[in-house]
Amino acid sequence: MSRRLFGTDGIRGKVVEAQHDEQSAVNNLHEQRVICTTLLRLVGESLGRTIDQLPGTGNHVAIGWDDRPKNTELVAALTLGLRLTGCTVVHVGMCATPALHRATLLCKARIGCMITASHNPVSDSGLKVFDADGYKTKPEYEDFVSSVADGLAAEEREIDAIDVAELSQPNQISDTVLDAAQHHPKWLDERYLHFQHLIGPNGIHLANVAKPFVIDASKGAAHTWLAQWLTERGVESIEVSHEASALNLDCGAGDFSPTQKWTFAEAKTSPHLLLRNLSPSLPGTLVGAALDGDGDRCLVIEATSEGFMVVDGDSIGDAILCSSTQHNTHPWHLAASIESDLSLLATANRLPATIQTSETAVGDRWLSNVLGETLTNSISSPRSLGVEDSGHIVMPTPHPHKSGEWALVGDGAATLVAYLLARSNGDDTNQMTRGWKQRRSVSGVDRSLWNGSNVLADEIEAMAHSFFEQQGTVQHWDRHGLEGEPNLMLISFELNGHPGSLGVRNSGTQAKISVSLRLSPNIAATEAPHLVESITQHLDAKMKV
Repeated sequence: MSRRLFGTDGIRGKVVEAQHDEQSAVNNLHEQRVICTTLLRLVGESLGRTIDQLPGTGNHVAIGWDDRPKNTELVAALTLGLRLTGCTVVHVGMCATPALHRATLLCKARIGCMITASHNPVSDSGLKVFDADGYKTKPEYEDFVSSVADGLAAEEREIDAIDVAELSQPNQISDTVLDAAQHHPKWLDERYLHFQHLIGPNGIHLANVAKPFVIDASKGAAHTWLAQWLTERGVESIEVSHEASALNLDCGAGDFSPTQKWTFAEAKTSPHLLLRNLSPSLPGTLVGAALDGDGDRCLVIEATSEGFMVVDGDSIGDAILCSSTQHNTHPWHLAASIESDLSLLATANRLPATIQTSETAVGDRWLSNVLGETLTNSISSPRSLGVEDSGHIVMPTPHPHKSGEWALVGDGAATLVAYLLARSNGDDTNQMTRGWKQRRSVSGVDRSLWNGSNVLADEIEAMAHSFFEQQGTVQHWDRHGLEGEPNLMLISFELNGHPGSLGVRNSGTQAKISVSLRLSPNIAATEAPHLVESITQHLDAKMKV
């Protein structure tokens, strides 16, 4: 059985010099979490050989990338692998991941490839893959690509140096239409009109936004245009990540956790550019926002009486729903990952609209996957929303070539705009009461010792059940899994009539296992950290390499 090249969201690793053979490149990804041009060439050839397994027609591939030191070489290697199989490759330039998504649709590509490692350190890079409809590829397809790569790596193959030089270049350089970075702000202009119809008609007119509002785009593509875009629409903004020496270095959403808080003193002495540039403001004032390196997620920063706090994806999604349903009670479809606040999924009980809810595996592709199943053709914007607490917010966008059809995309800049609209047009009194949650990970484990249904999983379940029985009446205990998380053990239950959830899963492709416990705001969480600590200690003892 071939080993998976892809993790929760594509391929990622520290970039090293090219390996002398493809088998070494594959082994080093699995054993040391490193990638190189040899691996990207192999992946490109594997994608090209399996392209017929994806929706759509033709063999066009669009490639975009963010500003990492080795990305130019990785782009050339991926291009070479794709063109060796006869694919036609267009480079759409340095851009954010959502802009590559848009460019894939614009140029009717069969595959869209984004060279990035998201919020990972600038020394890392990797690959995210979209299909012709703008959806990230499924694990079944990625497993097929991995098996093809294994087979190719075992072959004796040589490529002529002349072919290398020629085929490492794209068939087409992007023109004005396909320049993804240049198109992004124009695309947001279009989406803003849809957001007004969907969320609130009155535009952005917040009184409780700091002047200036501080944008930290992680020195990604949006750092050149987003602050100006907002300023032109009445939100006086400045951008600070241009001062960073590299992408994601002391900047960006990747440095923050969904529930993080700082005192004024901690912010002023923080190594993080955004925090150092914030000024004390009245509690509730929105003072800034941080995107991640490839621009597909956003966290907002709000002032408190003692300092600042993160407004995470759950709160952003909740504000969008509150504002929209205040103005129109048409039904919504809300998808949230297993790490989102349980109160978000209980939204239907307190808002004046019918809200269908779905719980998904971790990763924004699963949000899009479940929303896409109910996405219908419509002239007006579908009421579909996908939420992860990390700041991934998935919303519909008009398909550029198919009238009445919609694609789904997570875009940090669009998320910020949608949230500002929601706070401008909504009633804050309807916002959810936050529940309790905690996530912990154990690193350096043997992943093969956990599959979500073995004896070790039984032991963890027994620990959790015994713990909650000591806290009160336990009902509706249900251990199950979810599509996209083959090793997930997800336990849903009620404690004294209120919902709780425990999830344990291997994390991505790294030697790490994660534990996530969530409780309703009606459940006292005083003792809950002790359970998380006990579970992580047990996993550490049983799975440590």
